[in-house]
Amino acid sequence: MSRRLLKAAEAIREVVASTILTEVRDPRVKDVTVIGVEVSPDMREAKVSVSVMGNDSQQQLAIRGLQNCAGFLQAKIANRIDARYTPKLTFKLDKGLQNALVVSELLNKIKQEKSGATSSESVPADPDDEPAEDAQSQEQAEAASEDDSNPSQGGPSPS
Repeated sequence: MSRRLLKAAEAIREVVASTILTEVRDPRVKDVTVIGVEVSPDMREAKVSVSVMGNDSQQQLAIRGLQNCAGFLQAKIANRIDARYTPKLTFKLDKGLQNALVVSELLNKIKQEKSGATSSESVPADPDDEPAEDAQSQEQAEAASEDDSNPSQGGPSPS
């Protein structure tokens, strides 16, 4: 993609994202994040990738709301970019974030299963370690109290 198209796509993304956030009053359009914009080489069409938080019906509702306010968004874009044509906007749902969340959950499950397997093998060793730590801390506390009691005996100091 040429630098000019990349700059136009970024400008369109900024305008669409800020307009959705501040000026679109359609109740269907909520929890929408603009991920990116792909502009055709002749700049007559732009595909806006969006992510919508919610279930499938909420996502489809948000896409329909965005399609209904596409003309309003195109007018905002026309004011921002100086081009021969104002691109016609189409919105597509980007499943990337949802896929990332699913992968993250799977990795967490695998991690828990592995830690569960290793912790069940090392469970007998852990209780043995804890009393030793308690004994060490008791010894340190006793040593500290002995150190404190020695100077307080008031005996003659070695000179």
